[in-house]
Amino acid sequence: MQPLPDPVELRGDDLATWAALATVLEWLPSALDTQLQRDAQLSHFEYGILYALREAPDHTLRMSVLAGYANSTLSRLSRAATRLESKDWVRRTPDPADGRYTLAVLTDLGRRKVDEATPGHVREVHHLVLDRLTAPQRRQLREISRRILGGIRDDEGWAPQA
Repeated sequence: MQPLPDPVELRGDDLATWAALATVLEWLPSALDTQLQRDAQLSHFEYGILYALREAPDHTLRMSVLAGYANSTLSRLSRAATRLESKDWVRRTPDPADGRYTLAVLTDLGRRKVDEATPGHVREVHHLVLDRLTAPQRRQLREISRRILGGIRDDEGWAPQA
């Protein structure tokens, strides 16, 4: 079997599929940010930081790990951490196991904040995405997303603990 020639542009079903996905990728983050800003005074990025820390052992992660989860530079993450620290939701401390690293730690106030923000965020995720799909479509979306992620990076990114 001969390999197919490299496509030079998107057409037909490929274009329609890509246009739909690209539109979701552009519109969904803004919709999530809007709800979180309105209801919890958080950006989706900041919520993700607080949520990842809430789910981490001892509510603590190395900043470099957190940056990987968030697909963020350490500089962007550090600016967000500074904002979260100013509200006493996160604190940073040197890693006692290796002082070259910095740990981000969720404070009690930060845990309360993410706990308060989560119900509204979950409702919005259901409204915008999950409730629009059947159970088989949800499984398909999960598998499709994992396959696409595998084309972008070798690691799997953040995943919920089983």
